[in-house]
Amino acid sequence: MCEAIGKLHDRSTRSSSVKLGKQLGTNLASWSNYRLGTPTHYASTITDSSVAIVQSFKVRLARNGIGSATPLTERPYLVIGTLNFCYPTIDSYLYHDSETPSMAAKDDSIDTRIPPTCPAPISQILHHAWRHDLASLKPLLKEPESARVQEPTTGESPLHAAIRACAPANQGTLPAAADDDNDNNVEERAKAVVHELFMSGAIWNSLDNNDETPGCVAARLGLRGLYTLCVEAGVRAELLFGLLDGYEELESDDGEEGEGEEDGNAQDGGEVKEGENANGSAELGGAAEDVEVVVDSEQTFVPKRAGGPDVNSKDYLRSDLTYSDGKLVDSAQNGVMMAWETSIMRASVEALLPDLQAGRRILNIGFGMGIIDSMFAEMHPSKHHIIEAHPAVLEHINSSDSKFGKEWEASGPSDGAYKVHSGKWQEVVPKLLEQGETYDAIYFDTFGEDYNQLRMFFTEYVPGLLEEQGRFGFFNGLGADRKICYDVYTQVVEMHLSDAGLDVEWQELEVDMKDLAKEGEGEWEGVKRRYWTLDKYRLPTCTLMG
Repeated sequence: MCEAIGKLHDRSTRSSSVKLGKQLGTNLASWSNYRLGTPTHYASTITDSSVAIVQSFKVRLARNGIGSATPLTERPYLVIGTLNFCYPTIDSYLYHDSETPSMAAKDDSIDTRIPPTCPAPISQILHHAWRHDLASLKPLLKEPESARVQEPTTGESPLHAAIRACAPANQGTLPAAADDDNDNNVEERAKAVVHELFMSGAIWNSLDNNDETPGCVAARLGLRGLYTLCVEAGVRAELLFGLLDGYEELESDDGEEGEGEEDGNAQDGGEVKEGENANGSAELGGAAEDVEVVVDSEQTFVPKRAGGPDVNSKDYLRSDLTYSDGKLVDSAQNGVMMAWETSIMRASVEALLPDLQAGRRILNIGFGMGIIDSMFAEMHPSKHHIIEAHPAVLEHINSSDSKFGKEWEASGPSDGAYKVHSGKWQEVVPKLLEQGETYDAIYFDTFGEDYNQLRMFFTEYVPGLLEEQGRFGFFNGLGADRKICYDVYTQVVEMHLSDAGLDVEWQELEVDMKDLAKEGEGEWEGVKRRYWTLDKYRLPTCTLMG
């Protein structure tokens, strides 16, 4: 199993969309060992023509139903690998030619990416993927993990290889096809291979030795269609991880795995002569009907970021914090909040309070440096509630350096109108609901919590806390250490917001990268890791549907 970028954190991506963990692919066999029963609401995000089945707004996986005689379109199972998303605005989230990342030149040649020292079983798979030889590749993908192998030194996966082969400098290494009469055919053949790899369990965000995912390679090379496939695979995987999170994993019975599954290679398209592939060129090592791919576990590629920081709420709340030089860092030098975010906070206030009228009711979760609360206070709200859990931040709030201490609380227009609630929001918010508190503007910006906590907040609490014409926003740092993760989570969060009964509008802001471009320099001096790498920020403004 290769390593891949693990669960993303919101604001918390500052601490970790680079956290690494093992991920399942998107093939059905991987998902069949989980029991799901909780109702989920994905009907609005799945087309009727999809193979995915949604019955009574419930998505379920069942263990032994795959081989059933029941027609696929009538089975209550989610075939995640073939989801079609109803997304009219998907194009706005994808790679644009004008946004090509400025990166140092990389050697994309086949000899560099698949060196002679590559173990033969891995080399065979990678070469077939590189040559877009689907007929020879398919039999190899029947073996578990084959779609996820990586070259031990370069980290090249079959996905990387299929996409990288489309680089202009590499197209001379590809076999000619009968229909090769325009430049688009190379990418179209690559799409077929990439699609097959995803259906066989390839991981959308595996990293190579250049710290690039397959989607990063596609974006760098300007391969828009292939980038789209990687984003869609990421969305499928993350949606399914959201469904599986917290569910019971069933024990596997010997001899059951794969029983009754249909043969996905019955229609490979045309007869292929022995010793040749579909393009008529010699095969690399042949492809017998029963192919066993054995990979030495000791020859496993380990990404550069495998030792990345792992920040969680429990450890964060125990850590010491330091306010200095326009930044707030924890004891491990992780950036909790920084002054460069001020322009984002200002735009967030303007989006949440578009008329900037006084007398509004405001709730902010996560004080940090107090940047956005200072801006909210300038609006002279009738109610301004702040929730903060970290003892050091609460101490700072009550210090002479802060204007949000006891005097501020006493200055409110009524008793309790201005208040700092100390404690975790998970404990404070239910009490606010019980008290009947409602707000015109709600902002969420915590640290060290994963996306599931943000999702729980806007699903379970925002509809009850938000006034009918109110607005909800959050710091959108989901996957912000690379473009493809940011694009994936833009779509994931929009789907989940819709499930929660919330519409969202995105405003794209330019981020001045002059002092943010290099690790350990400029704004990042004294900070353990750059939690922001993108020149554009997507600001979300959410309202109740209807």
